[in-house]
Amino acid sequence: MKRRHFIKKSLLSSAATLIGGNIIYSASMPDNYTPLVFQDPDPYKLFGKDPEMTILNNKPWNIEAKAHLLNDNVTPNKSMFVRNNGLIPQDIDVSKWTITFDGESVVSSKTYTLQDLKTKFKHYTYQLTLECGGNGRSEFNPPAKGNQWTIGAVSCAEWTGVRLKDVLEDVGIKNNAVYIGYHGADIHLSKDPTKEAISRGVPMYKAYQEETLLAFKMNGEDIPLTHGYPLRLVAGGWPASTSGKWIKGISVRDKIHDGAKMKAPSYTVPCNTVSPGDKVKEENMCIIESMPVKSLITYPKTGAMINEGESLNIKGHAWAGELAVKSMAYSIDFGATWNTCVLNKPINRLAWQHFNATIKFPKKGYYEVWAKATDENGVSQPMIVPGWNPKGYLNNACHRIAVKVK
Repeated sequence: MKRRHFIKKSLLSSAATLIGGNIIYSASMPDNYTPLVFQDPDPYKLFGKDPEMTILNNKPWNIEAKAHLLNDNVTPNKSMFVRNNGLIPQDIDVSKWTITFDGESVVSSKTYTLQDLKTKFKHYTYQLTLECGGNGRSEFNPPAKGNQWTIGAVSCAEWTGVRLKDVLEDVGIKNNAVYIGYHGADIHLSKDPTKEAISRGVPMYKAYQEETLLAFKMNGEDIPLTHGYPLRLVAGGWPASTSGKWIKGISVRDKIHDGAKMKAPSYTVPCNTVSPGDKVKEENMCIIESMPVKSLITYPKTGAMINEGESLNIKGHAWAGELAVKSMAYSIDFGATWNTCVLNKPINRLAWQHFNATIKFPKKGYYEVWAKATDENGVSQPMIVPGWNPKGYLNNACHRIAVKVK
């Protein structure tokens, strides 16, 4: 069900930047705020990002963090990766923002204003892990096409909104419902108004989970525009592409949603393992759902140097899609032996878990500190890049940092 939404020009509700004749927003402001339009081509200022972030692409914008920038327990905007498939909406009048629920499996179509959502339904707040399905793509060989993400396309911010399940129950859903698909206000790269940049979704069981939100706040403030202001679908633990930005519509389907980026090879992997470089038929690809177990050392920064006899404190995060992480370990001998880390419980389901350890090195020299998480089903991270797939998805190999003991 393809659909495009048009937003009329009106008073802007966010601080704005004018680049190439297009208005791009940098930070959310009160709804009655009329911003100045100024020229500033610096993307770090444009999106409020740390200057150490890495820009992979500017049409659309795709920006990733380095591991040490993700040391916060709750990811701030300045360190949050940006993954866009289309162009950021240019004009937003939040007072006129609506979301329409339709599709084969709604009793009848229903539209809500943003204010309706905020006043009619109870608000919930969760810390939710979002990771790009292609995080780690740069390590696959043969190379996989797409943005060459390394390790920084992951975040765990605090999201506030209403539960999608509560709104679906208010709309009225038929028993034949199978999937939901989202529709956003982002603009296709071709600027063809009949095309959607991305329109993905999730099965009904995921849509009905307690933590699946229609969010309007991130870390206690209006969502920054590049992350979906004023309304975003957030489905933690699954590829971040299922957490649609700038949401204007939800279609409740009687079949798997067939929107843009739902068909292979997008966000799919071979149903059975294949040899590196193999071509895989569309019918032999399966949609990615829960993300695999993974971890990241966020402190210290790789290349750390310490004196002989000193201890090294490490910190990081671990996550496992729909599951919890059961244990966390580190190695300083390239995986020959492993030592246990202290692992905290998640603050809520689908939030990443924090770990730490104090390491003693036996003598001077070069070391690598490897991190390995194990989920509650007993599945651990592989030490090397896992099975190859055409789009380079789901690389959950152990992260490691370099340390020199002098």
